[in-house]
Amino acid sequence: MKIKIFILIILTTLSQYIFSQSSPTFGPEKKVTINGLTFDAMEPFISSDGNTLFFNSLNSGGNTNLYYATKINDTTFTYVGLVGGTYDSSPNHLDGVASIDSLNNFIWTSLRGYPSPMENLHRGVYSAGNVSNITRVYGNFNIYNFNYPFGWLIMDAAINYQGNLLYFCNAKFDFSNTTCVGVPCESKIGVAQKINDSTFNKLTTSDAIFSNINDTINYIVYAPQVTKDGLELYYTRLQKNTFNTEICVSVRNNIADTFSLPIVIHSNLGFVPEAASPTTDKQKIYYHQKDGTGIFHIYLRYRTGTTGINEHTNTENIKVYPNPTNTIFNVVLPNLTEHFTIYVYSSLGQELYKTTNNTSIDISNFTNGIYFLTVKLYGRNWTTKIVKE
Repeated sequence: MKIKIFILIILTTLSQYIFSQSSPTFGPEKKVTINGLTFDAMEPFISSDGNTLFFNSLNSGGNTNLYYATKINDTTFTYVGLVGGTYDSSPNHLDGVASIDSLNNFIWTSLRGYPSPMENLHRGVYSAGNVSNITRVYGNFNIYNFNYPFGWLIMDAAINYQGNLLYFCNAKFDFSNTTCVGVPCESKIGVAQKINDSTFNKLTTSDAIFSNINDTINYIVYAPQVTKDGLELYYTRLQKNTFNTEICVSVRNNIADTFSLPIVIHSNLGFVPEAASPTTDKQKIYYHQKDGTGIFHIYLRYRTGTTGINEHTNTENIKVYPNPTNTIFNVVLPNLTEHFTIYVYSSLGQELYKTTNNTSIDISNFTNGIYFLTVKLYGRNWTTKIVKE
């Protein structure tokens, strides 16, 4: 009995900690026009002043390069050209995933020379479309393990606004494994602290910070980017053995905290949405996705607010019963004439159910456990726990 009480206290404390946090919500996507661009645009990064959009060309083998465009308005940019200094003339090269801090330190991934040396992350100083003083990025966040046909590399990385932290993705590729052809077989997101301009070392708390993110059993996680305040993490995850990518966000109360369980911002089966980049003011995210013709474009979403995962928020307006349930629960809304959307998410933030016309939800085929119900009404979100038993 004492053990059960102790576990209950821990779970209650953890629940209160998680539910005190708020996740951002976003409106409908808007396609971004890059005037003069005639090829795919992927892995966007928006500069801290919002005036420069960095991106790379198609990242699926072959030659991948870094480019940039200048802002006309939020959804319109003018293509300029290659990011000078980053071009690799060798065949089948890959240069991509740009990021830049407020001091113009420029970070990107490149396979030039890999695996000798194995440091495939590069940095330099950006100015007016060019990168100079280029070096590799060293530090113990690199995994020095290459034994063909498998090896580790930095698949994605982003430097934070202040330039003192590097968010990275260690990815293991195994070309002998037919279940993960063309994608990593394993990946983890981490964070490293700046030692000097070309060296970052992994924080001792890194694994704990991303303990709710790095689900190596079910997902490949990658493309991490954080907001200026370091409290919101945007990343992409790929469900293993599928091509279903999801753009997720996790939050925390301060920069020493663990990031929360993720909420899925966007999933669009077959169109591969990936790589969300938040603006400095946190009011917009840019990401890439295929269009109907199979070409990758950049898209934009505006922030609409935040939703707290809190079962006590506005419960006087929305009722849910029975809860717990083993079959059906009902949602009572204050006004059925208003447009509404109801979502059910797993505890990991995966969208499991969505409806715009049904208030009786059948979860009899769900496994027992805790789920999150979100109701979107009057342009606001309400979220509560649902227990399936």
